[in-house]
Amino acid sequence: MTTPWGEFELSRFPEDPRDRLRAWDAADAYLLRHLAEERVPLSGTVVVVGDRWGALVTALAKHRPVQITDSFLSQEATRANLARAGAERGSVPLLTTQDPPPGRVDVLLVRVPKSLALLEDQLLRLAPAVHAGTVVVGAGMVKEVHTSTLQLFERVLGTTRTSPARQKARLILCTPDPSLERPANPWPYRYALPDGVGAVSGHTVVNHAGVFCADRLDIGTRFFLRHLPAGPGAGRVVDLGCGNGVVGTAVALADPEAEVLFVDESFQAVASAEATYKANGAPGHAEFRVGDGLAGVAPGSVDLVLNNPPFHSHQATTDATAWRMFTGARRALRPGGELWVVGNRHLGYHVKLKRLFGNSHLVASDPKFVVLRAVKKG
Repeated sequence: MTTPWGEFELSRFPEDPRDRLRAWDAADAYLLRHLAEERVPLSGTVVVVGDRWGALVTALAKHRPVQITDSFLSQEATRANLARAGAERGSVPLLTTQDPPPGRVDVLLVRVPKSLALLEDQLLRLAPAVHAGTVVVGAGMVKEVHTSTLQLFERVLGTTRTSPARQKARLILCTPDPSLERPANPWPYRYALPDGVGAVSGHTVVNHAGVFCADRLDIGTRFFLRHLPAGPGAGRVVDLGCGNGVVGTAVALADPEAEVLFVDESFQAVASAEATYKANGAPGHAEFRVGDGLAGVAPGSVDLVLNNPPFHSHQATTDATAWRMFTGARRALRPGGELWVVGNRHLGYHVKLKRLFGNSHLVASDPKFVVLRAVKKG
């Protein structure tokens, strides 16, 4: 990536030489050009929110920006990209969306996320640190910047306008108004589950902003909950890509002897899973971990993996995440252990499971979804 601050070699995480997706896009480049062309002073506290793979903070590293991200993978990519660029270790603070934000923000740079709720939560959390002189610049591809995006900036921070589009990217330019009466932060959001979804029927879900389908139970999870393995003796169970943790919580409520590990690469998701689990007084033992799937879980240490894999990475459609989850599950499962997967019928997960496990069994199906079971052979 060529920028006014130099040329940088960037990669996503985990690094895969077969991956043709770049670690930066035209919105990143547009934002960096704007900072240089407008001679935006970068001597104060620079905060970068939603930097997808660290492109922005790597380019601006000499100004010691603060990165705030919801993604473990993005944070790891940022560490690698900063090291590759020769940045001093620790010179760029890497915060998560669950950490307290800086007390003062002089330049606020925002990569517009896919989730409007996550943007709302982050702007509301940062607003008290923004002052009249703060430079606020958002960036996104044209398809990511909607009227609702602009209205959110205006409602939380101040007068907002957009730039002309360049290479299908657009900037959001906001003039902060410290006297603005901001709405209360509605996140995290709590709701009661409907009946007919197994052990969690009528129980509480807690969703932090940005977690998939934050205000209701999505139809794929609803279908999965109706067809989870029944009965006690589940042993060590992983809710892989746990989201708000409702699947793992259902296992814990149905089987008090189960040990449930909740794993997600989203800091917001793992916080939601822990809050959901505790809100329902689930018995037994639970562990909550932010990370890259089952990396770090000992081989042959798991009895059951439950998974509803995503098929998007930001705006790109890809099966890379699902494949990593499936291969990680096979490594972590003991002989005879099982991976249960729910997914859209058209994704063809049965083909991947047969290739990896040598078997794939249909547990349940409807016109939209399938639940599949794969058994690790000895």
